[in-house]
Amino acid sequence: MGNRFRSCSLFSVSLIIILCVPSRVNCTEFEVGGHNGWVVPKSRNNDQMYNQWASQNRFKVDDTLRFKYSKDSVLVVSEEEYESCRSTKPMFFSNNGDTVFKFEHPGVYYFISGVSGHCDRGQKMIVKVLAEHNPKPEPLYSHSPAPAPAPAPAFTSAPSPSHHSRAARSIPLLSITNLPLFLILLVLVLFA
Repeated sequence: MGNRFRSCSLFSVSLIIILCVPSRVNCTEFEVGGHNGWVVPKSRNNDQMYNQWASQNRFKVDDTLRFKYSKDSVLVVSEEEYESCRSTKPMFFSNNGDTVFKFEHPGVYYFISGVSGHCDRGQKMIVKVLAEHNPKPEPLYSHSPAPAPAPAPAFTSAPSPSHHSRAARSIPLLSITNLPLFLILLVLVLFA
């Protein structure tokens, strides 16, 4: 009886610690283009729509972008390839219609469509991923020194650092991260 009580107490205390200690893992999945997905902008006036969308969000390491599209592709390219809308050797390529890209490092990422003419019509995007303790992103995919930052587009209200557009959803990984610890503890208590 005393052994069973001690096991239950150990289990309870451990469970409280696991659930109360915050996990450092927390990421957000952003859906590029929202309901429309990764598409060619409908007009020339909208050729900066993806960069405007990206500038309204705060991206960090381990966040992901979800690209939904039909008969298209997503490429991660250098700054030079982004500017020319051409890439012969992209750093990342996908054409499966539902691509998830994870930011593994802070820096600047350049995305373009791989379909001829789409990038020229505005289907391209620059994403700045912030370092955990460094608010100034470093260029990740650049063959030349980074140019001075361009002025931010004018918006009716400035987003706060924790702001995410409606096309983003937070994926809480606290329970996923601590689940293995919980299961091990449960087995130890039940079979001890």
